[in-house]
Amino acid sequence: MTDLRILLAPTTRLIGAVLLAASALAPAHAADPAPAEEPSTLILSDTLHYDDVKKQSVFTGNVNLTRGLMTLTSDTLQMNEDAQGNQFGTATANKGKVVTIRQERPETFELIEGKGLRAEYDGSKSTFDLIGQAVVVRYVCGKPLDTIRGERVRYHEKTGTYEAQGGPNSSAAGGRVRSMAEPRAKSDAAIAECRKQQTAKKGR
Repeated sequence: MTDLRILLAPTTRLIGAVLLAASALAPAHAADPAPAEEPSTLILSDTLHYDDVKKQSVFTGNVNLTRGLMTLTSDTLQMNEDAQGNQFGTATANKGKVVTIRQERPETFELIEGKGLRAEYDGSKSTFDLIGQAVVVRYVCGKPLDTIRGERVRYHEKTGTYEAQGGPNSSAAGGRVRSMAEPRAKSDAAIAECRKQQTAKKGR
């Protein structure tokens, strides 16, 4: 469980940041510009509605958000801001579809992918949730190594911890939480093999 928690942390931190970044597209009362070193955020959607009074931005229809090596796909992405400046984001999918978040980590040949019927970010509590049929998988060189399944997977940014809950809408059998983590040695070996292959290709 400890290894899996560490592996999920970079992904969920960035997911929360990405959901917050969507509000920067609002024409007024936007957050301070990101530092120059921060990656650009691109959001493609069929429609965009911004309400300055409610401080709300709603992207609908084939929503595809890209920020650096992070991508989020959903049918709807809604951003809100409260009086204290806290940001709240919700990404949803239409019936029969899921919200998908993918984060590439090329330096370690990893891809971390999270799926759920809904994704939520609470800036006041610094938490991020995947809700409904939630699944998070870590791939190395295209091979799945670590997986966690449940009805809800929540990540706490401030403490670097996560929790998973079961329920009737869990992606695991019996409505329970199911986690599988391969030994660290196996992960390290897979990374080393990919690095070796990459070096061989460059040498050709």
